[in-house]
Amino acid sequence: MEKILKQITVILNGEAGSGHDDAIAADLRARFSAHGMDATVILAKGGAELIANARAAVEQGVAMVAGGGGDGTQNAVGGQLAGTGIPYGVLPMGTLNHFAKDLGIPLDLDGAVRTIATGMEKLVDVGEVNEQVFLNNSSLGLYPDIVRDREKQQSRLKRGKWPAAMWATVTALRRYPFLSVRMQADDTRLARRTPFVFIGNNEYIMEGLNVGARGRLDAGTLSLYVAQRPGRLGLLRFALRAMLGGLKEERDFDVLLAREMTIETRHKHLHVAFDGEVAKMATPLRYRIRPGALTVMVPHQN
Repeated sequence: MEKILKQITVILNGEAGSGHDDAIAADLRARFSAHGMDATVILAKGGAELIANARAAVEQGVAMVAGGGGDGTQNAVGGQLAGTGIPYGVLPMGTLNHFAKDLGIPLDLDGAVRTIATGMEKLVDVGEVNEQVFLNNSSLGLYPDIVRDREKQQSRLKRGKWPAAMWATVTALRRYPFLSVRMQADDTRLARRTPFVFIGNNEYIMEGLNVGARGRLDAGTLSLYVAQRPGRLGLLRFALRAMLGGLKEERDFDVLLAREMTIETRHKHLHVAFDGEVAKMATPLRYRIRPGALTVMVPHQN
């Protein structure tokens, strides 16, 4: 009697990293087959196709979906599964892979496939800004400017991602624009003039060797980080305090946890970054946490 394989739809970013093609798709099908899974692999070109294919998979009622690419891909595909109950598998095939790292998912392809096939389901939170889901973080100010400039350089000047990012960062720091914002995080109100606002899905580690990571993704909270009127040297001081400890004691650096946040500004629209992507959004910006909205396959706990 022929063994019935477990079905999975794998949506692969065909533009991620060095470019994923039919050979990678065939390799993935073989890896999943070795674990008793029948993988339908879809090569998507760009964010719109990633989202469209993820939505189609949800509408078809597939048993499981996996996303292959970096954090932008995980957000595009995984974000469409939030609230559906469909298990999501992470194939960390990008550069930084923050979402996979914070969940303890192996970064090698064999380990990631094995986790999807034999791991356990875990309910994790997602963040949301004006109904746009994010798995890692969202930001205003410097970072969206850097991302937009980097993408222009990649498109127009054909620069690689990292050289383009370096030049975009230098340009943004040269301009160094400030943003005047009024924020409400649950019952706390703040008014700040700042070069950046950072909102995380759950709390980020802001000190020590693990700075930039998250200890958990199921605490049901957003985290807000904002610096008040720092100069360029002030940003460097914050970075050093983060590495050496004591950042939370900085008088001009705010750290807040809340379930809901509202950010207002005199601008009718702002460029908002979420997991490496940028969109122009109408203000005010309304953030909220959606506890346990996404079911992710993770390694079994020891």
